[in-house]
Amino acid sequence: MTLLIEKAEHALTAKRDQLTMRWYPDYHLAARAGWMNDPNGLVWFDGWYHAFYQHHPYSTEWGPMHWGHARSRDLLHWEHLPVALAPEGPEDKDGCFSGSAVVNGEELALIYTGHKFHGDNTCDENLYQVQCLATSRDGVHFTREGQVLDTPVGLHHFRDPKVWRENGMWYMVVGARVEDTGMVRLYRSEDLHHWHDEGILAEAPQGMGFMWECPDFFTLQGKQVLMFSPQGIAAQGYANRNLFQSGYIVGHWQPGEAFVQETIFHELDHGHDFYAPQSFLTPDGRRIVIGWMDMWESPLPEQQDGWAGMLSLPRELTVTEDNRVQMRPAREVEALRQDFSRWSVSTLHNKALCVMEHCETAEVVLHWDLAGSDAEQYGIALQDGMRLYIDSQSQRLVLERNYPQLGLCGQRSVPLPRTTELNLRLFFDRSSVEVFVNDGEACLSSRIYPQQHQLMLFAWSGTAIIKECGSWNLK
Repeated sequence: MTLLIEKAEHALTAKRDQLTMRWYPDYHLAARAGWMNDPNGLVWFDGWYHAFYQHHPYSTEWGPMHWGHARSRDLLHWEHLPVALAPEGPEDKDGCFSGSAVVNGEELALIYTGHKFHGDNTCDENLYQVQCLATSRDGVHFTREGQVLDTPVGLHHFRDPKVWRENGMWYMVVGARVEDTGMVRLYRSEDLHHWHDEGILAEAPQGMGFMWECPDFFTLQGKQVLMFSPQGIAAQGYANRNLFQSGYIVGHWQPGEAFVQETIFHELDHGHDFYAPQSFLTPDGRRIVIGWMDMWESPLPEQQDGWAGMLSLPRELTVTEDNRVQMRPAREVEALRQDFSRWSVSTLHNKALCVMEHCETAEVVLHWDLAGSDAEQYGIALQDGMRLYIDSQSQRLVLERNYPQLGLCGQRSVPLPRTTELNLRLFFDRSSVEVFVNDGEACLSSRIYPQQHQLMLFAWSGTAIIKECGSWNLK
């Protein structure tokens, strides 16, 4: 263990007992203490799922990035491991930024961005971002191999490598910025150490962002999906309401050829808090994605409690015939279910009804009869702070949070599906809610900060009919 990693471990041990746990998640992954953002290096290796993440162990504010590390047998119960990387070399002296992990024979290899300034750190002209390698035989202790790819001439923002193996070769996509245009660049290697420039895989058209962060490129049901987080897209109507987005483009690609895009950019999650998703393959071949369930420049009230940031549930990806990527909770999540409580509610008319006195960690199922309901608004509320409701006038499903004392108010929404029923799964975990619509048609994820935990069903200005409703306690 290096001196800087040992120092980080001492800091985390000291801080862990000082946390206030009122909003700390029960079944989502969060740091032991301090700051967390992007998931990194999601991978299956030697019988374990590994999740690394951007981490500042000394503060609840973003700072010099380390790589936090946890592992799990089932994607649900996480064991925290020692910090994997600390900014301690000339190539990453100002931060070990985001990256990915691959299994290379008997080794686990981390490929990440070394973040450094040559001079004044307030000037982008002095910024250099290079791609680095670290390896491990046991999946716990890592040997730094140093820089493997330098900053291209003329670039400064060049980060977040995602690596995969195809046709006997390693490939890597890296997010980049040229002036005010975001792009994803492609590289090829035989050994993870020496990389050949394959050019630009995709580039932002006008208005599609000045930087494309955290790219991921994978094959899903015979199609290629470019997933990334663009910065600098203006909000338009209901779309792109967050400061920064995460989404995807579907197309076709094979080595040596151009990526032919078949869709425009689509948002992956429509809630307040979802960024920098990264995908990986399970041993049985499912494509799973996990994202950071927070948003840049949004208040993080848990900072006053000694920690900041958490990751989303693992979600399985599929792609439809019309090239829509869908997300649904990974089936492992069902193992958390304990007893099921069926709510004896079928009709609501101009009233609110308490269905749970204390909802902190639960999976809720709601099957609304859209065709038979005429209420202007009907849905579910967690006290006064969070509401998920059908707005019959706008024909949208709305996720609303209202915490004015914390600076967190606003709505996110998706169009109602063209169906007679609306089936919803909601996952509550102390300071978060994740909503899955009609088995993958849409998803909305947001951080919430309840002071009380009474869960209500409601319908106003008319009648709402519910065909099934209830909840599982989760443990």
